[in-house]
Amino acid sequence: MLREDALKQIYPDLEPHIVVTIMGAVAVELYNCGHRPNFFYLEHAMGLASSMGLGIALAKPNQKVIVIDGDGSVLMNLGTFSTMARYKPGNLLHIVFDNESLLSVGGFPTATSTGTDLAGIARASGMPNVMEANTPTDLQEAVQKALASNMLTTIISKVEAIGPKSFQMDIGLLENRFQFARALKGLA
Repeated sequence: MLREDALKQIYPDLEPHIVVTIMGAVAVELYNCGHRPNFFYLEHAMGLASSMGLGIALAKPNQKVIVIDGDGSVLMNLGTFSTMARYKPGNLLHIVFDNESLLSVGGFPTATSTGTDLAGIARASGMPNVMEANTPTDLQEAVQKALASNMLTTIISKVEAIGPKSFQMDIGLLENRFQFARALKGLA
């Protein structure tokens, strides 16, 4: 599955919610689907999208928060699973695209390329709901089910290690930061 196809499939489900992405390919491909002020592209902070999403979910319990992550980022911050499981915010959905590489920083293989099982780690960490979805349609169904469940959920999706032709976005980091802050301020 191409991550770009998966993002296009779930984009309508993301639009009304708070979305935090990790850097690189995920951010660019979501941005290319259509930027919204409630989308934050966490550039230059590999591994921390899940931590930021958890904080927002706890601060905004009446809003759905979706974190779109990558395997390299999750592996850099494995404690995120146990921390999320400790607090269990029912309004948080954590989607992890696993391309078995650090695609955005050179394509070096990650531990998932040699058998590390992120879904198994999430389950062992106490995540209450862990799903795997490896087609765009399966991912959309899992996202919709997770959003309707009001249960902390992690979805692991295997994707090909193919990224965008360019990592350029027409929105500056500061502009994105200020738009996102204003969007959050307007939400209960």
